[in-house]
Amino acid sequence: MRIHRIPRLFAFTAATALLLTGCGADGESSTSDGAAHRGEAFPAPSAPRADEDAEAGGDRLSTFALDVDTASYGYARRTLADGELPDPSTIRPEEFVNSFRQDYDRPDGNGFSVTVDGARTGDDNWSLVRVGLATRAASPEAERPPAALTFVIDVSGSMSEPGRLDLARHSLDTMTDRLRDDDSVAIVTFSDTARTVLPMTRLGDHRGRVHDAVDSLKPTDSTNLAAGVETGYDTAVEGLREGATNRVVLVSDALANTGETDADAILERIDTARREHGITLFGVGVGSDYGDALMERLADKGDGHTTYVSSEDDAREVFSTDLPQNVELTARDAKAQVAFDPDTVADFRLVGYDDRRVADDDFRDDRVDGGEVGPGHTVTALYAVRTKPGADGPLATATVRWLDPDSRTPHETSGRLRTDALHDSLSAAPVRFQVTATAAYFADNLRHAERPLPGAPSLGELAERAHALADRTEDEDVRHLAEAVDQAARTGDLDWG
Repeated sequence: MRIHRIPRLFAFTAATALLLTGCGADGESSTSDGAAHRGEAFPAPSAPRADEDAEAGGDRLSTFALDVDTASYGYARRTLADGELPDPSTIRPEEFVNSFRQDYDRPDGNGFSVTVDGARTGDDNWSLVRVGLATRAASPEAERPPAALTFVIDVSGSMSEPGRLDLARHSLDTMTDRLRDDDSVAIVTFSDTARTVLPMTRLGDHRGRVHDAVDSLKPTDSTNLAAGVETGYDTAVEGLREGATNRVVLVSDALANTGETDADAILERIDTARREHGITLFGVGVGSDYGDALMERLADKGDGHTTYVSSEDDAREVFSTDLPQNVELTARDAKAQVAFDPDTVADFRLVGYDDRRVADDDFRDDRVDGGEVGPGHTVTALYAVRTKPGADGPLATATVRWLDPDSRTPHETSGRLRTDALHDSLSAAPVRFQVTATAAYFADNLRHAERPLPGAPSLGELAERAHALADRTEDEDVRHLAEAVDQAARTGDLDWG
């Protein structure tokens, strides 16, 4: 991970006023402890001049596109359950952190609330600082916009493995019964070639046609992922509905082995459809062998998200809960920028988001791609921050910028943290903060990070913490985390000490 050293000479107060005092569509400002408050909305401030950014050295800023993917964590759990350690290259810490429920305050309208908090680790003035962003609660099903969903289903031979195509069929049947009459569904399948099994069909009285199409899905030959993506987007464009959320849902193990297998060529098609028609992608990964890297790149290029399912429970949550949340958008091209005060902060580093980093100068360039976020979501970023000895005062300001999903008007809102608001220890922090830290430590351990996070416990101690948190929260997701840590400890010695 990259370490940023804070220049001493920069006047933080003036730069913060220039860069980070914008408020959002909901008019949010914030207090020193990071809790969001209502305020008067005003236009987002202009971008900093190049000479001002050069004076700051750029080192006090951290900028990234928002990401609500969770596939890396789901795939790691599946791999560990199979008695193997996940490949470190598949571990993306932000997806571990974002796999758990948070209790951030939520805004009333579109946009975000911003929460910034932290806890000292007792390790050489290092702390963990959490930046939490939350969208409004999901709308009642009857109030969301209609959906036009094109399902692109992998029916290659590898999908015959239990837990792949059978799981997809079960999930699609369940979801079809939950969608509204004014929603539309199309189904495309691909193996060595691709074909449209069901053109865009308004559900209404036609649910039986969708169920029949789902029941007809059978595994066949090899995986021509490019053909599936191409035909899927063609079908989505043909069935494009104005005023609806148009989305392609790709269900695959993403193991392309036939036709065009070059990721960039596949990605070009997705990017064109995104820019010209606003069609976004939701990637659902399946299978013990899974092309994690390709699926992630596809979703990022398609302004979408990825998740991973390995059981009927996972599939039920994804297709009955997560997908409806992803039908509606509350923010487009959302980015976050965190500014650390050079008077109080010596070093910092962002945990994960390696593929989502954005140049600091591009934070307010709305031509630069960000993340798409829907209602009911939270996004968490964790930082390791070393404060200067005896430092007292402002520590960090976090700002999120997004475009209104309909008008594409830009908005911003901020949250702030002072050194005196840091909790004295991780054990004194709120329980959901502790879950966040535990997930980050676990990801750090699995990917053999060159520099472990400050305060990193042994794997055995981490398992004890996770089980204690599961008991305190009575949260099944946290219980699964504790079990995954146990499985990692049994499978291999991952301790740093």
